[in-house]
Amino acid sequence: MEYRTFGSHVIIRLDRGEEVLTALTEICRQEQISLATIEGLGAIDHAIVCVYDVPTKTFYRQTFDEPMEISHLGGTVTQKDGDVYLHVHATLCDRNLLAHGGHVNELRVSATCEIVLHCIAGTVDREYNEAIGLNLFRFS
Repeated sequence: MEYRTFGSHVIIRLDRGEEVLTALTEICRQEQISLATIEGLGAIDHAIVCVYDVPTKTFYRQTFDEPMEISHLGGTVTQKDGDVYLHVHATLCDRNLLAHGGHVNELRVSATCEIVLHCIAGTVDREYNEAIGLNLFRFS
């Protein structure tokens, strides 16, 4: 992993074998980033993504252990209980050019992954919403 900061943007290159969420969390902690948007693309060989069902408050997971392209990676960096909280979604394309996507639990880089963090001055916290079953933005 290498990254550089240019004003309010952090440009990141992840390398083969690195896990995307782990690397992003590490960078946000090191650079004290508490609020940002995430965008990226790259190549992976392992992914766990899921879709959330609100009525049952259940995440339905799917694991992919095959070469895939990240055709879009997007999300937010916020805070929960004083620590980095990532909310990331991805659209992944398989060798048949079929798209799969959802909420990201794991992404392992197979070649490279290029990510840009657009840092925003300020902090937005997360708070668990019992009715929905998710950690939602909390504006203090």
